[in-house]
Amino acid sequence: MVLLGALVNGITVIVGTLLGRLLRRIPESMKETVMNGIGLAIVVLGIQMGFKSENFLIVILSLVIGAVIGELITLEDKFTSAGQWLENRIGSNEPGSISQGFITASLVFVVGAMGILGALDSGIKGNHDILYTKAIMDGFIAIILTTTLGVGVLFSAIPILVYEGSIAMLATQITRFVPEALLGNCISELTATGGIMIAAIGLNLLGITKIKVANLLPGIIIAVLLVTVLFAFQQ
Repeated sequence: MVLLGALVNGITVIVGTLLGRLLRRIPESMKETVMNGIGLAIVVLGIQMGFKSENFLIVILSLVIGAVIGELITLEDKFTSAGQWLENRIGSNEPGSISQGFITASLVFVVGAMGILGALDSGIKGNHDILYTKAIMDGFIAIILTTTLGVGVLFSAIPILVYEGSIAMLATQITRFVPEALLGNCISELTATGGIMIAAIGLNLLGITKIKVANLLPGIIIAVLLVTVLFAFQQ
């Protein structure tokens, strides 16, 4: 089943969120320390991913152009509005928690190499091992994020299913149309561009910055376009 890995990933986030709700009485000092630890780990993960680039100019251009597009279409505000709509629909008594939890968790779980590589592996080879590993990691992260950011983390399961599921479905046909070299280059630059965003998320969790990471997301698409154009010129 092509979508099995994505489904398991989404389910573990939901389960992690529910467990996080049960453990919400964790002392604030412990939550803060654990969140700082996660924030530091996410920063390091993002930096490691950033070094995967084979042409860092593509990463820089992707982030700059993506930021301009994101600001023009106010992508961060749309994420926030979606979270606030969910909050109003379910009548949460935790003001702001759903929008913040939804945005932060969605970006942490969706933007990254494991989701892309795992979904491609699911679609091309029918191998879900990468997504299973990611699911375990995301489940534990969901527990901690929920104790701090609230039930909004649960709704991040939706973009996980859509994102990973779409890639897995497309991957069943992608090798018929995309050369292996181009696919490899796209993954490298997507990983690096996403890594910078992941690092920004970590800095935000640590309270060091207030970067509108959602407004950088168009950079993911720009990275693919730039790699494709460069590949075409080199042929």
